[in-house]
Formats: sequence, C-alpha cells, structure tokens
Amino acid sequence: MRYRNTTPAAEGFYMPGEFEKQRGCLMIWPVRPGSWPYSGLWAKPVFAQIAGEIAKGEEVYMLTDEEHEAETKQMLPPKVHVLVVDSDDAWARDVGPTFVTDGEKVRGVNWNFNAWGGTYDGLYAHWEKDQKVAGRCCELLGYECYDASPFVLEGGSVHSDGEGTVMVTESCLLSQGRNPELSREQIEEKLRQYLGAKKVFWLPHGILGDETNEHVDNICAFVKPGEVVLAWTEDPAHPQYEYSQSCFAYLQTVTDAKGRKPVIHKMPMPKNPVCVKREDLEGYRFEEGEDIRSEGEVLAASYINFYIANHCVLVPQFDDPNDGEAVRILAGLFPEREIVPVYAREIIVGGGNIHCITQQIPAEGR
Repeated sequence: MRYRNTTPAAEGFYMPGEFEKQRGCLMIWPVRPGSWPYSGLWAKPVFAQIAGEIAKGEEVYMLTDEEHEAETKQMLPPKVHVLVVDSDDAWARDVGPTFVTDGEKVRGVNWNFNAWGGTYDGLYAHWEKDQKVAGRCCELLGYECYDASPFVLEGGSVHSDGEGTVMVTESCLLSQGRNPELSREQIEEKLRQYLGAKKVFWLPHGILGDETNEHVDNICAFVKPGEVVLAWTEDPAHPQYEYSQSCFAYLQTVTDAKGRKPVIHKMPMPKNPVCVKREDLEGYRFEEGEDIRSEGEVLAASYINFYIANHCVLVPQFDDPNDGEAVRILAGLFPEREIVPVYAREIIVGGGNIHCITQQIPAEGR
C-alpha cells in the first residue's frame, strides 16, 4: 500500500459522524479461539445476523482468511461481500481504517495497532496480521490512505460529531501501553492532524473493567452534533457509578467545536452483571502471551456499544431488565431509524460488542 505523504487535516479531511450517510460497513469473521469459544461456533451466527441487518441499507464487507472463506460465504446472506484478508482477530473497529472525508472524497487512516497495549498490557502477543488490515482494505475498496504510524490508536477509542469535535477517554489514550513518549497535548495534536479535530473531549473514564483501557465507544457516543448518550447508573453501589458520574460532571463543563454545551442523554447500564460462564471457559483456547479469562469474570457490557447504520441502529441486548429501556431511549434519539435489538452475549464474551466488530465507511459526495 502506498500512503499519502501528508495528513488528512492538511488536505481538508476530517472524521465524519457515524450517523451521517454511509457507503457501507467493514466486519471480520470471528475465528480466534482465544477470543471466541469453540473458534467462534456461537459468535458466527450473531455476526451473520448483524451483517444481514446492516446489508439491508448499505454494503457490508466481511473479511476472512482463505481457510474460512467457504464457511463465511455459506453462513452469510448473499448481499454481503466476502473479502479474503488475513487478521489476528475480528475487531474491525480497531484494526480497520478510520475513514475521513473532505465532504466529497473519502480516504482511510491507518493507525499503528499493538493489541491494546503492546508488551505493556496488550491482550495478545502477536498482531502482525492486524497491522496490515487497514492498508489492505483501502487497496481492495479503492481508497487512498494516510499512515499515522508510529502513533498507536484504535478506532473504538475515538468518536466524532462530524463538526470538529472528537471524544476520547483519558484512561485509554494516556495509557502507558500506547504512546508513553507523547504528552496529552501531543496526542491531541495527532487527533487534529489525522481526524481534523478542532476540539477534543477528554472523558476521564470508560466502562469499569473494559480491557481496552476503557474505549470511549463503550461509555459515550455522539447521536448528532451537540448531543451525546452516556452510560449511566443512579445506584451508588453499582461498580460503574463513580466512573459515569465523573464523565457527566466533565461533560457539563465543556463546549464543543461550535461552542455548544453538549446535551447529555443518560443510558442505563445493564442491571445484572454479564459474566464468563464455565461453558464459555471450556471453549477458549489461549495462546502464550494472550489475556486469559476466568470463570465469573465480569465483562464490560454496555448498551452504548451500538452501531448506527443508514436505516437502523443495532443495540446489544443481554437478557436484562434494562434491555427494553435501551431500545426505547434509542428510538427517541433516532426516530428516523429502526432500532434493531440483537442478543449480544456471544459477542461480549469475546471482549467487545456490536460497535467493536463494525467499522463504517462514509458515503462520497454527501
């Protein structure tokens, strides 16, 4: 892949909002046995369901390796495009390109990916295939690409309002496993150069226990310019209480790139913890140097990890009393879209959720 020898901002490119018009979506077929019990036996039908829902309103490109190409095609709806691209795992949000636009053309950004922390606190020991995914996707789909390396970032660690405001968490972007040689100000400058950020919201935390060092896409998301939805609990005894309170307090003090105080919509956390079960644990096969799960481990389940497609919003469900409330809130925030609930336990046992396994491709000439 030949990368452009400049930065997006220098050419007038910026990261649009996820809620804007899309050409399509990138996903990756789940097979890594250290993430997906029984090499994805339970996860694959859910990935196929999600791909099929998104494909009703835009193109979907599912990446897979040669070994699983036939299986992938057999399990997916015919409308989904299958591309043979090797990867180490299925987190398209984090290893795929982050797309930017100048309002007409669309290009990709390739970040330096190090498995969420490299040798310091990364989740697996080898990520060489993952590092090549973004460039290869841009080649296959016909997009020019910028290379941000050696700067380490994952797509799930940034959210954009499409009007110059980018939202991140301090716990992730300032973690020692990513860019320890850079100051907060230097990291913010990278966001200006590669995402066209004019203002950065630095939330103090994400979801407690999120093994990505608390990606922003699990705690807070833009639903339109000037409005966010925040994971929330009113219960002081809930493990997430202090984290959500600190984020709410911070958001009350800031203004965005357009000078607006953000409107904050509160999204309840699942009432009951989602934990690793014995039957999950029996299905994992961990490599040396890989993060190992344990029975009873509490997973970072959140309704904020939804995906906004052209025609719908796919929201995780956990067989929890708050599932319906999450659907109701999103229906009010996205009245022009269908809200599609997806039972997502088979994704969260991998370590992420619907937003983590999808990466939007903006439409050109919007």
